[in-house]
Amino acid sequence: MKITFLKRKKWVLISLVFILLTSAFTLNSNRYYEIAKNLEIFSNIYKEINMLYVDDLDPGELMKTGVDAMLESLDPYTNYISEADIEGYRLTTTGKYKGIGASVKSIDGFPTIMSIHIDSPADRSGMKVGDQFLSINGNAVEGRTFDEVEAILKGSPGTIVNCSIRRAGSEAPLNIDLIRDDVIIENVPFYGMVHDKIAYISLTTFTQGAGKNIKDALNELKKDHEVEGVILDLRNNGGGLLLEAVNISNIFIPKGELVVSTKGKSPEWDKSFVTQATVVDPDIKLAVLINNRSASASEIVSGVVQDYDRGVLVGQRSYGKGLVQNTKDVGFNSKVKVTTAKYYIPSGRCIQSVEYKDGEPVDIPDDERAKFQTKNGRMVLDGGGVLPDFILDKPKQDAFMNALEEQYMIFHFVNTHFANVDSIPNLADFQFDDWTAFTNFLKQEDFQYQTETEVTLESLKTEADKESLELANAYASISKAIDQQKGAALEKNKASIIDRIEKAVANKYGYERGKTQMNLRNDSEVEFAIEVLLDDIKYQQALQ
Repeated sequence: MKITFLKRKKWVLISLVFILLTSAFTLNSNRYYEIAKNLEIFSNIYKEINMLYVDDLDPGELMKTGVDAMLESLDPYTNYISEADIEGYRLTTTGKYKGIGASVKSIDGFPTIMSIHIDSPADRSGMKVGDQFLSINGNAVEGRTFDEVEAILKGSPGTIVNCSIRRAGSEAPLNIDLIRDDVIIENVPFYGMVHDKIAYISLTTFTQGAGKNIKDALNELKKDHEVEGVILDLRNNGGGLLLEAVNISNIFIPKGELVVSTKGKSPEWDKSFVTQATVVDPDIKLAVLINNRSASASEIVSGVVQDYDRGVLVGQRSYGKGLVQNTKDVGFNSKVKVTTAKYYIPSGRCIQSVEYKDGEPVDIPDDERAKFQTKNGRMVLDGGGVLPDFILDKPKQDAFMNALEEQYMIFHFVNTHFANVDSIPNLADFQFDDWTAFTNFLKQEDFQYQTETEVTLESLKTEADKESLELANAYASISKAIDQQKGAALEKNKASIIDRIEKAVANKYGYERGKTQMNLRNDSEVEFAIEVLLDDIKYQQALQ
């Protein structure tokens, strides 16, 4: 009896295993069949369109469009990186790329140099911020897209690209030969003391060496100064390498502490990352600046600081990217970057925004978020980014300032006014004091702008004319009042305009370091962070 029962039990178990394996095989077979079937359909459609479509097509561009559309249905971070885009990918991970070392933007239809990296090919050739490309290697570039121009400018080190450029203050075009080279972008463009006892470190991207560079900057400042607090600026930092986020956290968080864990569909993506080295300074006061463009690795660092109550966060809610991407080679020097996991910071929360509109995260109401606790028991929420301990509203610009920016008036003025100036000594102390020159420049350029009220008024007048309403006198009266307000807008914004001019000058002559240093002027968020770090009671209360 007992033997028969055991045999029966054995056969039942074998049968169950067989059924499970058969089901799994059937499910996988069905899945593989669906994949193969749809790949064949896609391939057939692709071939027929290329062969039959009425106009000539670029097969590579057509395929990229199809792949991009497929990946767009997933999340904003799963992307196809074509061979043409590979340098951009390399830049975001290593801080290096092959090219000329200048950022370019189309202004008035011409590719225009907006900034230059120090000791880059563009810098060594004598190019300046504001130079506009007329032709590259003999090919006119007016009206070309940014991608088209970037593809021409980037290339193998040692190769030459000939450029014809237009420069403010020069009547004839200039011919410049650029020798392409490896370009290295600094991830810590500036660090220094912003108060007798408060240090400031700016981090622009989490590329290789970011953790070491911040550590070295802090140690160097501590050698010569009595540093009681440090401001780590992660504003507009879109992230980068996860391991660098761990290294930066380790500067302030002791060895052996959890920084981030990842969880994905496949067990291979379930990992935990802890601090590995001795903490650099476990006691120094810390303020981290973030805004709505602080994402990914920036949110790991700021979230870790908040979860361990290691410092205070100042600014605006971060972007809300709690996803991990990994890249896979797909042949022909192309890659696909795939979201493989979500990451969770020490409190257990994931800060991923789960709703998107036009590729941007949508705010999730606080009452719909799960609650977690920091080390000291402070309540924090998941989803939708990291909320600062001190929330500071961004000042809004009026229509006048928006128009100056949109028409690049300050940019053009600086390039014209300083056309014959090769360098500015003591740039950190530079003060712009020729206000009349700027106001005359606006008149010379016939600067015009329209307020939202004027747009509404014109629409109202059109409707009134349709209905034969006599509103001419009222319209004239309101228009006159608007003109008076617009006339006063220049003087009203004088301080802001001078501040922008000084920062544009720093960008033109001081590279990234000078620009970052000048940006600290009139920076209300930095000033607030200094105030908090110097006020021990306010600082400690925020962490309790």
